Amino acid sequence: MAKRDYYDVLGIAKGADADEIKKAYRKMAIKYHPDKNEGDKAAEDKFKEAAEAYEVLSNPEKRQRYDQFGHAANAQSANGGGYGGAGGMNMDDIFSQFGDIFGGGSPFEGFFGGGRQGGGAGRRVARGSNLRIKVRLTLEEIANGTEKKIKVNKQIVCKTCDGTGAKDKASFQTCKTCGGSGAVRRVTNTILGQMQTTSTCPTCNGEGSTILSKCTVCHGDGVVRGEETISINIPAGVSEGMQLSMSGKGNAAPRGGMPGDLIILIEEIPHETLKRDGNNVIYDLHITFIDAALGTSVEVPTIDGKVKIKIDPGTQGGKILRLKSKGVPEVNSYHRGDQLVHINIWTPKALSREERELLEKLQNSPNFKPNPGKNEKSFFERMKEYFE
Repeated sequence: MAKRDYYDVLGIAKGADADEIKKAYRKMAIKYHPDKNEGDKAAEDKFKEAAEAYEVLSNPEKRQRYDQFGHAANAQSANGGGYGGAGGMNMDDIFSQFGDIFGGGSPFEGFFGGGRQGGGAGRRVARGSNLRIKVRLTLEEIANGTEKKIKVNKQIVCKTCDGTGAKDKASFQTCKTCGGSGAVRRVTNTILGQMQTTSTCPTCNGEGSTILSKCTVCHGDGVVRGEETISINIPAGVSEGMQLSMSGKGNAAPRGGMPGDLIILIEEIPHETLKRDGNNVIYDLHITFIDAALGTSVEVPTIDGKVKIKIDPGTQGGKILRLKSKGVPEVNSYHRGDQLVHINIWTPKALSREERELLEKLQNSPNFKPNPGKNEKSFFERMKEYFE
Protein backbone atom coordinates (compact mmCIF):
# COMPACT_ATOMS: atom_id res chain seq x y z
CA MET A 1 0.00 0.00 0.00
CA ALA A 2 1.41 3.40 -1.02
CA LYS A 3 2.26 5.82 1.73
CA ARG A 4 0.19 8.94 2.11
CA ASP A 5 1.76 12.35 1.71
CA TYR A 6 3.18 13.46 5.08
CA TYR A 7 1.52 16.88 4.81
CA ASP A 8 -1.85 15.21 4.23
CA VAL A 9 -1.27 12.90 7.18
CA LEU A 10 -0.93 15.86 9.55
CA GLY A 11 -3.52 17.96 7.70
CA ILE A 12 -1.21 20.90 7.03
CA ALA A 13 -0.06 22.90 4.02
CA LYS A 14 3.41 22.44 2.51
CA GLY A 15 4.40 25.90 3.67
CA ALA A 16 3.55 25.21 7.33
CA ASP A 17 6.06 26.44 9.89
CA ALA A 18 7.52 24.47 12.81
CA ASP A 19 4.83 25.56 15.28
CA GLU A 20 2.02 24.51 12.91
CA ILE A 21 3.67 21.12 12.37
CA LYS A 22 4.06 20.57 16.10
CA LYS A 23 0.46 21.63 16.86
CA ALA A 24 -0.91 19.33 14.15
CA TYR A 25 1.06 16.36 15.42
CA ARG A 26 0.03 17.02 18.99
CA LYS A 27 -3.62 16.94 17.92
CA MET A 28 -3.15 13.66 16.02
CA ALA A 29 -1.18 12.06 18.87
CA ILE A 30 -3.95 12.79 21.38
CA LYS A 31 -6.65 11.58 19.04
CA TYR A 32 -5.06 8.26 18.06
CA HIS A 33 -2.96 7.45 21.12
CA PRO A 34 -3.11 3.68 21.96
CA ASP A 35 -4.08 4.31 25.58
CA LYS A 36 -7.15 6.19 24.36
CA ASN A 37 -7.94 3.63 21.66
CA GLU A 38 -7.03 0.37 23.32
CA GLY A 39 -7.33 -2.59 20.92
CA ASP A 40 -8.05 -0.34 17.89
CA LYS A 41 -5.49 -1.42 15.25
CA ALA A 42 -6.56 1.31 12.80
CA ALA A 43 -6.00 4.03 15.42
CA GLU A 44 -2.59 2.59 16.26
CA ASP A 45 -1.62 2.62 12.56
CA LYS A 46 -2.66 6.26 12.26
CA PHE A 47 -0.73 7.07 15.43
CA LYS A 48 2.43 5.56 13.91
CA GLU A 49 1.77 7.26 10.58
CA ALA A 50 1.49 10.67 12.27
CA ALA A 51 4.69 10.08 14.26
CA GLU A 52 6.54 9.12 11.06
CA ALA A 53 5.31 12.24 9.29
CA TYR A 54 6.33 14.46 12.20
CA GLU A 55 9.76 12.80 12.45
CA VAL A 56 10.52 13.91 8.89
CA LEU A 57 8.76 17.28 8.67
CA SER A 58 10.10 18.55 12.02
CA ASN A 59 13.71 18.09 10.83
CA PRO A 60 14.71 20.85 8.33
CA GLU A 61 17.22 18.66 6.50
CA LYS A 62 14.90 15.66 6.23
CA ARG A 63 11.99 17.89 5.23
CA GLN A 64 14.04 19.44 2.44
CA ARG A 65 14.95 16.04 1.07
CA TYR A 66 11.37 14.84 1.38
CA ASP A 67 10.11 17.92 -0.48
CA GLN A 68 12.63 17.16 -3.23
CA PHE A 69 12.45 13.36 -3.49
CA GLY A 70 9.24 12.42 -1.67
CA HIS A 71 9.16 8.98 -0.05
CA ALA A 72 12.12 7.97 -2.24
CA ALA A 73 14.31 9.77 0.31
CA ASN A 74 13.40 7.06 2.84
CA ALA A 75 14.31 4.36 0.34
CA GLN A 76 17.72 5.98 -0.06
CA SER A 77 18.26 5.69 3.71
CA ALA A 78 17.29 2.03 3.69
CA ASN A 79 19.85 1.35 0.97
CA GLY A 80 22.73 2.94 2.88
CA GLY A 81 22.29 6.59 1.91
CA GLY A 82 23.18 9.48 4.18
CA TYR A 83 19.64 10.52 4.93
CA GLY A 84 17.81 9.02 7.90
CA GLY A 85 14.13 8.37 7.11
CA ALA A 86 11.35 7.31 9.41
CA GLY A 87 10.35 4.03 7.81
CA GLY A 88 9.90 1.05 10.11
CA MET A 89 9.35 3.05 13.30
CA ASN A 90 8.09 1.03 16.25
CA MET A 91 6.29 2.22 19.35
CA ASP A 92 9.50 2.48 21.36
CA ASP A 93 11.00 4.75 18.68
CA ILE A 94 7.94 6.98 18.79
CA PHE A 95 7.82 7.28 22.59
CA SER A 96 11.54 8.04 22.85
CA GLN A 97 11.98 10.61 20.06
CA PHE A 98 9.31 13.26 20.59
CA GLY A 99 9.85 14.68 24.07
CA ASP A 100 9.64 18.23 22.68
CA ILE A 101 5.94 17.86 21.90
CA PHE A 102 4.50 17.47 25.39
CA GLY A 103 7.62 18.17 27.50
CA GLY A 104 9.67 15.92 29.77
CA GLY A 105 11.43 12.70 28.85
CA SER A 106 8.27 11.20 27.30
CA PRO A 107 6.18 12.92 24.64
CA PHE A 108 2.95 12.04 26.45
CA GLU A 109 3.98 12.85 30.02
CA GLY A 110 1.01 14.36 31.78
CA PHE A 111 -1.45 13.08 29.14
CA PHE A 112 -0.81 9.35 29.09
CA GLY A 113 1.97 8.99 31.68
CA GLY A 114 4.72 7.95 29.30
CA GLY A 115 2.45 6.55 26.62
CA ARG A 116 3.38 2.86 27.04
CA GLN A 117 1.00 0.08 27.71
CA GLY A 118 1.71 -2.55 30.34
CA GLY A 119 3.10 -2.51 33.86
CA GLY A 120 6.42 -1.11 34.95
CA ALA A 121 6.38 1.89 32.60
CA GLY A 122 6.34 4.37 35.47
CA ARG A 123 9.15 2.85 37.52
CA ARG A 124 11.62 5.59 38.36
CA VAL A 125 15.37 5.07 38.47
CA ALA A 126 17.22 7.54 40.67
CA ARG A 127 20.41 9.18 39.42
CA GLY A 128 23.26 10.54 41.49
CA SER A 129 24.39 14.13 41.06
CA ASN A 130 27.48 15.14 39.10
CA LEU A 131 30.67 16.17 40.87
CA ARG A 132 33.12 18.88 39.79
CA ILE A 133 36.78 18.91 40.75
CA LYS A 134 39.82 20.94 39.68
CA VAL A 135 43.07 19.31 38.61
CA ARG A 136 46.23 21.47 38.44
CA LEU A 137 48.81 20.41 35.86
CA THR A 138 52.33 21.52 35.03
CA LEU A 139 53.26 22.41 31.46
CA GLU A 140 55.25 19.19 31.22
CA GLU A 141 52.22 17.13 32.33
CA ILE A 142 50.04 18.91 29.80
CA ALA A 143 52.52 18.30 26.99
CA ASN A 144 53.05 14.61 27.70
CA GLY A 145 49.76 13.57 29.27
CA THR A 146 49.60 12.14 32.74
CA GLU A 147 47.67 9.98 35.18
CA LYS A 148 46.42 11.55 38.39
CA LYS A 149 45.07 9.70 41.40
CA ILE A 150 42.66 11.98 43.21
CA LYS A 151 40.90 11.41 46.53
CA VAL A 152 37.30 12.56 46.14
CA ASN A 153 34.89 13.10 49.02
CA LYS A 154 31.45 12.12 47.77
CA GLN A 155 28.36 9.97 48.23
CA ILE A 156 29.32 6.30 47.95
CA VAL A 157 27.27 3.09 48.04
CA CYS A 158 26.52 1.90 51.57
CA LYS A 159 28.49 -1.31 52.09
CA THR A 160 26.23 -2.54 54.87
CA CYS A 161 23.15 -2.87 52.65
CA ASP A 162 24.91 -2.83 49.23
CA GLY A 163 23.04 0.31 48.37
CA THR A 164 19.52 -1.11 48.77
CA GLY A 165 18.68 0.97 51.83
CA ALA A 166 17.05 -2.05 53.48
CA LYS A 167 18.13 -3.95 56.57
CA ASP A 168 17.86 -7.24 54.64
CA LYS A 169 16.10 -8.77 51.62
CA ALA A 170 13.04 -9.60 53.68
CA SER A 171 12.58 -5.88 54.36
CA PHE A 172 11.34 -5.23 50.81
CA GLN A 173 7.69 -5.32 49.95
CA THR A 174 5.93 -4.67 46.65
CA CYS A 175 4.15 -1.33 46.77
CA LYS A 176 0.43 -1.95 47.38
CA THR A 177 -0.61 1.32 45.78
CA CYS A 178 0.93 0.78 42.32
CA GLY A 179 1.45 -2.98 42.41
CA GLY A 180 5.15 -2.60 41.70
CA SER A 181 4.82 -0.51 38.52
CA GLY A 182 5.95 2.71 40.17
CA ALA A 183 3.03 4.62 38.63
CA VAL A 184 -0.66 5.08 39.21
CA ARG A 185 -3.22 5.63 36.46
CA ARG A 186 -6.39 7.63 36.58
CA VAL A 187 -9.20 7.86 34.03
CA THR A 188 -11.03 11.17 33.67
CA ASN A 189 -13.81 12.29 31.37
CA THR A 190 -12.96 15.20 29.05
CA ILE A 191 -14.48 16.77 25.97
CA LEU A 192 -12.26 14.44 23.94
CA GLY A 193 -13.63 11.42 25.76
CA GLN A 194 -12.07 9.37 28.49
CA MET A 195 -8.42 10.35 29.10
CA GLN A 196 -6.05 8.13 31.02
CA THR A 197 -3.27 9.91 32.91
CA THR A 198 -0.31 8.36 34.66
CA SER A 199 1.70 9.87 37.52
CA THR A 200 4.45 8.76 39.84
CA CYS A 201 3.23 6.61 42.69
CA PRO A 202 3.08 8.80 45.83
CA THR A 203 3.62 5.83 48.16
CA CYS A 204 6.89 4.46 46.76
CA ASN A 205 8.00 7.57 44.82
CA GLY A 206 8.13 5.57 41.61
CA GLU A 207 10.40 2.78 42.90
CA GLY A 208 7.78 0.03 42.85
CA SER A 209 8.57 -1.21 46.34
CA THR A 210 8.70 -0.01 49.92
CA ILE A 211 11.14 -0.77 52.73
CA LEU A 212 9.79 -2.15 55.98
CA SER A 213 13.09 -2.04 57.93
CA LYS A 214 15.72 0.50 56.87
CA CYS A 215 19.48 0.01 57.01
CA THR A 216 20.80 1.34 60.31
CA VAL A 217 23.90 2.85 58.65
CA CYS A 218 22.47 4.79 55.70
CA HIS A 219 18.95 5.10 57.18
CA GLY A 220 17.33 3.83 53.98
CA ASP A 221 19.15 6.10 51.52
CA GLY A 222 21.53 3.42 50.21
CA VAL A 223 24.40 5.94 50.16
CA VAL A 224 26.75 7.38 52.75
CA ARG A 225 29.43 10.05 52.75
CA GLY A 226 32.86 8.62 52.01
CA GLU A 227 36.13 8.97 50.15
CA GLU A 228 37.15 7.29 46.91
CA THR A 229 40.49 7.34 45.13
CA ILE A 230 39.89 7.86 41.41
CA SER A 231 42.52 7.39 38.73
CA ILE A 232 42.18 10.04 36.03
CA ASN A 233 43.97 9.73 32.69
CA ILE A 234 44.68 13.23 31.34
CA PRO A 235 45.36 13.26 27.58
CA ALA A 236 48.23 15.34 26.22
CA GLY A 237 47.35 18.82 24.96
CA VAL A 238 44.60 19.86 27.38
CA SER A 239 44.34 23.54 28.19
CA GLU A 240 43.23 25.93 30.92
CA GLY A 241 39.47 25.80 31.45
CA MET A 242 38.93 22.56 29.53
CA GLN A 243 36.50 20.10 31.10
CA LEU A 244 36.82 16.33 31.01
CA SER A 245 34.05 13.95 32.04
CA MET A 246 34.21 10.50 33.65
CA SER A 247 30.92 8.66 33.39
CA GLY A 248 29.63 7.05 36.59
CA LYS A 249 32.32 8.52 38.86
CA GLY A 250 30.12 11.16 40.48
CA ASN A 251 27.88 10.78 43.51
CA ALA A 252 26.26 7.38 44.00
CA ALA A 253 22.49 7.28 43.54
CA PRO A 254 20.03 6.29 46.28
CA ARG A 255 19.02 2.63 46.40
CA GLY A 256 20.98 1.24 43.48
CA GLY A 257 20.30 3.97 40.94
CA MET A 258 22.65 5.29 38.29
CA PRO A 259 25.68 7.24 39.62
CA GLY A 260 26.42 10.73 38.36
CA ASP A 261 29.45 11.84 36.38
CA LEU A 262 32.74 13.35 37.50
CA ILE A 263 33.55 16.64 35.75
CA ILE A 264 37.27 17.52 35.78
CA LEU A 265 38.21 21.19 35.28
CA ILE A 266 41.79 21.70 34.03
CA GLU A 267 44.02 24.37 35.58
CA GLU A 268 47.52 25.15 34.31
CA ILE A 269 50.35 25.84 36.75
CA PRO A 270 52.43 28.74 35.33
CA HIS A 271 55.93 27.65 34.22
CA GLU A 272 58.95 29.48 35.59
CA THR A 273 60.49 30.32 32.21
CA LEU A 274 58.17 29.10 29.44
CA LYS A 275 54.89 30.67 28.39
CA ARG A 276 52.20 28.80 26.49
CA ASP A 277 50.52 30.38 23.46
CA GLY A 278 48.01 27.88 22.09
CA ASN A 279 50.07 24.86 21.05
CA ASN A 280 53.26 26.93 20.83
CA VAL A 281 55.63 27.68 23.70
CA ILE A 282 57.45 31.01 24.05
CA TYR A 283 60.82 31.58 25.69
CA ASP A 284 62.47 35.00 26.12
CA LEU A 285 66.23 34.69 25.61
CA HIS A 286 68.42 37.58 26.77
CA ILE A 287 71.92 37.91 25.29
CA THR A 288 74.52 40.67 25.38
CA PHE A 289 75.07 42.89 22.35
CA ILE A 290 78.57 41.39 22.07
CA ASP A 291 77.12 37.88 21.76
CA ALA A 292 74.59 39.22 19.28
CA ALA A 293 77.39 40.84 17.23
CA LEU A 294 79.90 37.99 17.36
CA GLY A 295 77.49 35.07 17.51
CA THR A 296 77.43 32.34 20.15
CA SER A 297 75.81 29.07 21.29
CA VAL A 298 73.51 29.00 24.29
CA GLU A 299 71.34 26.48 26.13
CA VAL A 300 67.62 27.16 26.38
CA PRO A 301 64.98 25.25 28.39
CA THR A 302 62.22 23.32 26.60
CA ILE A 303 59.40 21.09 27.77
CA ASP A 304 61.63 18.07 27.05
CA GLY A 305 64.78 19.47 28.71
CA LYS A 306 67.59 21.84 27.73
CA VAL A 307 68.77 22.13 24.14
CA LYS A 308 71.67 24.10 22.62
CA ILE A 309 70.91 26.63 19.91
CA LYS A 310 73.18 28.73 17.70
CA ILE A 311 73.03 32.51 17.64
CA ASP A 312 74.35 33.79 14.29
CA PRO A 313 76.70 36.82 14.18
CA GLY A 314 74.80 40.05 13.70
CA THR A 315 71.56 38.77 15.28
CA GLN A 316 69.16 41.63 15.91
CA GLY A 317 66.97 42.14 18.97
CA GLY A 318 63.40 41.01 18.34
CA LYS A 319 64.38 38.11 16.09
CA ILE A 320 62.41 34.89 16.69
CA LEU A 321 64.01 31.47 16.40
CA ARG A 322 61.69 28.51 15.86
CA LEU A 323 62.32 25.10 17.42
CA LYS A 324 60.11 22.70 15.46
CA SER A 325 57.81 20.34 17.39
CA LYS A 326 59.04 21.54 20.80
CA GLY A 327 55.63 22.85 21.81
CA VAL A 328 52.41 21.28 23.10
CA PRO A 329 50.55 18.60 21.10
CA GLU A 330 46.94 18.96 20.02
CA VAL A 331 44.47 16.81 21.96
CA ASN A 332 44.07 13.41 20.28
CA SER A 333 46.40 14.39 17.45
CA TYR A 334 49.95 13.71 16.31
CA HIS A 335 50.51 17.39 15.51
CA ARG A 336 52.66 19.31 17.96
CA GLY A 337 53.33 23.00 18.22
CA ASP A 338 56.73 24.74 18.15
CA GLN A 339 58.85 26.62 20.66
CA LEU A 340 59.48 30.24 19.73
CA VAL A 341 62.67 31.78 21.12
CA HIS A 342 62.41 35.58 21.28
CA ILE A 343 65.85 37.25 21.14
CA ASN A 344 66.29 40.19 23.53
CA ILE A 345 69.49 42.26 23.66
CA TRP A 346 70.54 42.79 27.26
CA THR A 347 72.11 46.16 28.05
CA PRO A 348 74.19 46.55 31.24
CA LYS A 349 72.92 49.22 33.63
CA ALA A 350 76.33 49.99 35.22
CA LEU A 351 79.77 50.16 33.57
CA SER A 352 83.28 50.36 34.95
CA ARG A 353 85.52 53.26 33.88
CA GLU A 354 87.52 51.04 31.56
CA GLU A 355 84.37 49.56 29.99
CA ARG A 356 82.95 53.01 29.44
CA GLU A 357 86.16 54.28 27.77
CA LEU A 358 86.17 51.26 25.49
CA LEU A 359 82.57 51.78 24.44
CA GLU A 360 83.16 55.51 23.87
CA LYS A 361 86.06 54.68 21.51
CA LEU A 362 83.79 52.28 19.63
CA GLN A 363 80.80 54.58 19.64
CA ASN A 364 81.60 56.09 16.26
CA SER A 365 82.33 52.74 14.63
CA PRO A 366 80.22 52.34 11.46
CA ASN A 367 79.03 48.93 12.63
CA PHE A 368 77.56 50.58 15.71
CA LYS A 369 75.34 52.70 13.46
CA PRO A 370 72.08 51.53 11.90
CA ASN A 371 73.35 52.48 8.39
CA PRO A 372 77.21 52.53 8.32
CA GLY A 373 79.06 54.28 5.47
CA LYS A 374 80.95 52.26 2.89
CA ASN A 375 84.44 53.74 3.59
CA GLU A 376 84.31 53.73 7.39
CA LYS A 377 86.30 51.25 9.46
CA SER A 378 84.44 48.21 10.68
CA PHE A 379 83.74 47.34 14.28
CA PHE A 380 86.27 44.48 14.19
CA GLU A 381 89.00 46.75 12.72
CA ARG A 382 88.49 49.28 15.50
CA MET A 383 88.58 46.55 18.13
CA LYS A 384 91.87 45.33 16.72
CA GLU A 385 93.36 48.85 16.77
CA TYR A 386 92.27 49.38 20.36
CA PHE A 387 93.90 46.25 21.72
CA GLU A 388 97.09 46.79 19.73
